[in-house]
Amino acid sequence: MTSIQGTPISPGIAIGKVLIKNTVKHDILFIQGKDKEQEKDRFHTARTKAIEEVTKIYNEMIQTKGENEAQIFDAHITMLEDIELIEGVEVAIDEQSCNAEWALDCVANQFIAIFEAMEDAYMKERAMDIKDITSRIQRLLAGTEAFNILDLSEPSIIIADDLTPSDTAQMNPELVIGIINEIGGPTSHAAIIARMLGIPLVVAPHMTELTSNGQMMVFDGETGAIYTDPTEECIKTYKEKQIKLVNKRAALEQLKGTKSITSDGIKVELAGNIGVPKDVKMVLENDGEGIGLFRTEFLYMSRSDFPDEEEQFLAYKEVLEKMDGRPVVIRTLDIGGDKELDYLEIPKEMNPFLGCRAIRLCLKNPLLWKVQVRALLRASAYGELRIMIPMIADMEELIEAKSVIEETKEELRQQRIPFNEHVEVGMMMETPAAAIMADLFAEEVDFFSIGTNDLIQYTIAVDRMNTDVAHLYSSYQPAVIRLIKKIVDSAHAAGIWAGMCGEAAADKKLIPLWIGMGIDELSMSPRSILETREQVQNLSQKQCAQVVDEVVLLKTKKMVEERLNKELTEVL
Repeated sequence: MTSIQGTPISPGIAIGKVLIKNTVKHDILFIQGKDKEQEKDRFHTARTKAIEEVTKIYNEMIQTKGENEAQIFDAHITMLEDIELIEGVEVAIDEQSCNAEWALDCVANQFIAIFEAMEDAYMKERAMDIKDITSRIQRLLAGTEAFNILDLSEPSIIIADDLTPSDTAQMNPELVIGIINEIGGPTSHAAIIARMLGIPLVVAPHMTELTSNGQMMVFDGETGAIYTDPTEECIKTYKEKQIKLVNKRAALEQLKGTKSITSDGIKVELAGNIGVPKDVKMVLENDGEGIGLFRTEFLYMSRSDFPDEEEQFLAYKEVLEKMDGRPVVIRTLDIGGDKELDYLEIPKEMNPFLGCRAIRLCLKNPLLWKVQVRALLRASAYGELRIMIPMIADMEELIEAKSVIEETKEELRQQRIPFNEHVEVGMMMETPAAAIMADLFAEEVDFFSIGTNDLIQYTIAVDRMNTDVAHLYSSYQPAVIRLIKKIVDSAHAAGIWAGMCGEAAADKKLIPLWIGMGIDELSMSPRSILETREQVQNLSQKQCAQVVDEVVLLKTKKMVEERLNKELTEVL
């Protein structure tokens, strides 16, 4: 038996035989002197066939999995129809008198490089989508057959050098009992679909080289542990764990309709994070009590121009109506840093994360932001909308942003357009400056929402994508925990509520800390809501407060994690 440690992506236990799926590599050669119009026709014919293939997958997903899962392929169709991709290939063919394959490869690599350079994990993973659609076109240009995951005849663990979302979407969970991918991350579409289908997934490099077809394997999608040629004892152990996980999920389903209240009666609102209106379905399916973060920048991406006021209004209205009175926190445009818009000229900066991004960019482009504010206020008449302003580091920024909101309210009054006069306006707490000034900021807003991803990065002054310092990036950093406690304490002292919408909001080890601090709302991936509810119901806020008192005195992140590990073990 050989043990290998991978990166856990989708939980669950996989026990079975290996089937290796190697991507068919197409050698892209530069061939000059081709007939330009003929090459353009070849490209458009292949692209049209690709749209037909993806549309078929989309329709199958709608019927078998649901709209939420199918939207990934709706996005692929949009990419295949993207004017920048189409014109980019045509221009490359014209300028270089080259073959369609080479032109497509050049243009695709430009898009991929842009996405892979982004800091935001979700946007970084979009490079995989570009690879997926261009690989499909290249295959059609080459006239080769696609790998068909539907041809499986027995339950198998799929090991792939590069498993695409299209491959994952067509999987039958009864036959694909586990996936090991050599690349990817937790926000890739393949990962999202695997979690939705309940298929365990681990990422581990070089696995296609370390395994062979038909080889027996066991792996744990929660810990990342992989065992090739497992012993009978190992198989028995993981079969028992598999049964426990099935029973656990069934038990969690029973929590739907119950309240997220601690054992000593403290209510915590558990909400979901979304990127587009279609994501609401997943929040409701997991009994979310609200939406704690609607990332509106996704309405602006994958298009050639800004969404107008009416389009935005309808998107926000749709979410509010679907949530049927539950609170919806909508973050205003957070562009800049690692998120760019092709149609918005943002000057190149030496350090974009310390540059013109989020509210800074919006205040510099007041007409752009005014359109969004109008759409948000109009939508506020249709539900419990809360406006959240990101990246505040200076009081003058907040005052200016609020003045735009008040001016817009007055315009709507003059035009007799209905809106909620008492709509809450809050701010993301994601800079050390905001945390240090939390007591004063609390006098100016209706709520705080702590964005732990950036708060950690800015507090520790660490680029988490830099392998030399990535080990310093941790939610268990004492400095970060102290700042979070100050934020929550300042909010409550001013009589406003405090929530959290970063990745740390669903961290099992950290939840006792957040409960002990008295945080009012935790917003997370919808799939984490019921599991977090169970944990909340088993915690005592009074006991958790004692844990906070101990943890804020600790000096290192290792000491913090060890103390929280002890607490989690005692609770479970």
